[in-house]
Amino acid sequence: MSRQIILFILVGTLAALTHWGIVIALVQTLSLSPLLANLFGWLLAFLVSFGGHYWLTFRSQNAQFLPALARFFLVSAAGFAVNEASYAYLLNNSGLRYDLLLGLILIGLAVLTFLAGRLWAFRRT
Repeated sequence: MSRQIILFILVGTLAALTHWGIVIALVQTLSLSPLLANLFGWLLAFLVSFGGHYWLTFRSQNAQFLPALARFFLVSAAGFAVNEASYAYLLNNSGLRYDLLLGLILIGLAVLTFLAGRLWAFRRT
């Protein structure tokens, strides 16, 4: 397995755990709805994910910081839109617990995030 894939998995796992943990904490401690908590979880996970991918995973691609930040934000925001829409639909129609459902969705989006980051967000300009 390549170093880049290993770093992607480590950074992605840390970001996903951040996202998931924030959602669980906000739902359980502040009684926020899972969908609103999901927004806050995504925002914090975005910071973890971008920093880790910029300085570790895709460092060798030498992307400029601000263009990479803007492109990765677009990738991440698009992923969050899919995440939130899927989450809303499945919360109302699946009968699964909110925490388990979010974990499944986060895993599903990880592959798409890697491909978009590698091929577009962190490419050299």
